[in-house]
Amino acid sequence: MQATPPLPLFKRVPPGAWTILTWCAGMVFTFLTRTKLPGEWVPAEHPAAQFYRLDGLTALALSTVIVLVAGGLLSRRPLAGVALLIVAAIIATTTLGAGEIPLPQYLAVDIALYFIASTRTRRTGVVAITMALVVLAGYIATRMAYGWPAGISTELAVAMTAVIAWLLGNSVRQAHEYAEGLRATAAAQAVTAERLRIARELHDMVAHSIGVIALQAGAARRVIDTQPERARDALGDIETAGRETLSGLRRMLGALRQPEPGRPPEDAPLQPALGLADVERLAAATTDAGVRVDVRWRGERRALPADIDMSAYRIIQEAITNVVRHAGAASCEVSIGYEEDELFIEVLDSGRGGTGDDGFGLAGMRERVGLLHGTLSAEPRPEGGFRVAARLPVPAGVR
Repeated sequence: MQATPPLPLFKRVPPGAWTILTWCAGMVFTFLTRTKLPGEWVPAEHPAAQFYRLDGLTALALSTVIVLVAGGLLSRRPLAGVALLIVAAIIATTTLGAGEIPLPQYLAVDIALYFIASTRTRRTGVVAITMALVVLAGYIATRMAYGWPAGISTELAVAMTAVIAWLLGNSVRQAHEYAEGLRATAAAQAVTAERLRIARELHDMVAHSIGVIALQAGAARRVIDTQPERARDALGDIETAGRETLSGLRRMLGALRQPEPGRPPEDAPLQPALGLADVERLAAATTDAGVRVDVRWRGERRALPADIDMSAYRIIQEAITNVVRHAGAASCEVSIGYEEDELFIEVLDSGRGGTGDDGFGLAGMRERVGLLHGTLSAEPRPEGGFRVAARLPVPAGVR
């Protein structure tokens, strides 16, 4: 058994941990930009007077502690976590002497926005991005109200990164919801297809069994006074057909039962699926009912895929049922040919040349053949009677 592959690193590390790592990376970048690195004449950013003082370092340490708390809250209370990250960014900015909240201090907020937008509801994501943008706008407005310098252009870039992070997360959430919708639709279609298959099986089985029972009952009624032994045999056949039909109905209806939530499905009595190996038994039962069925095999008989084997049997069963119920013929001929790349089925009768079909029998046969990419012909014969012929492709692996 193949082992389940491990989750990607991005999935294994919780969002709070990514946020804390991003904050630490931003703080390292902030220190590096305010330090004269090799090859530089002056630092990229001039540090404020309090940057290296105890009060400045204390503010940076306090903001880092707040980020640690926010990382723990992010998965349980995302909005509270984002609020604490914003507070930490503001506290850290006070030691930098900057006219705006720099991007390195806001990257942790961006990462949190991405995770919230991708994993939480749309409403929660909208509230989070609104908080982030309102605080940026309020920070600039406050500095301008006091006459302090404000880096509006830099803050616009910071706001744009926040919006981009939210958009990316929102796209991931929408893609996930779309995939979930596709899976739910596929599951519903699979259930519908299975129920349609069971409905076809019920129709084929019940229609054939009722036709045989009707013939046997009529035969028993005609000979019950003059030939009681034959009437007794006919009644026995009726009992057998009824029991088999009841067993099949119980099996199929059991498959349709839905288990209660939290309980396993009840086991339904299962029987091997019918196939071409059961055609002789079907022919014998129909012959006993009064319509002789001659089965002719052509070609080398070989194992077939289960869906082709069962569908071939059901097509023959439905065709014989139409002969019994509607054709008024005393006999019919079934031909089964194993050809190189397909299975050929033909059912001929010399009856009235009509099916009396209610729309379900032939439609069911056509649907079965269509699902197997085969062809079906069902039409009256010029010389009288009716002909049903089907060709079912056989996959190359089993030819």
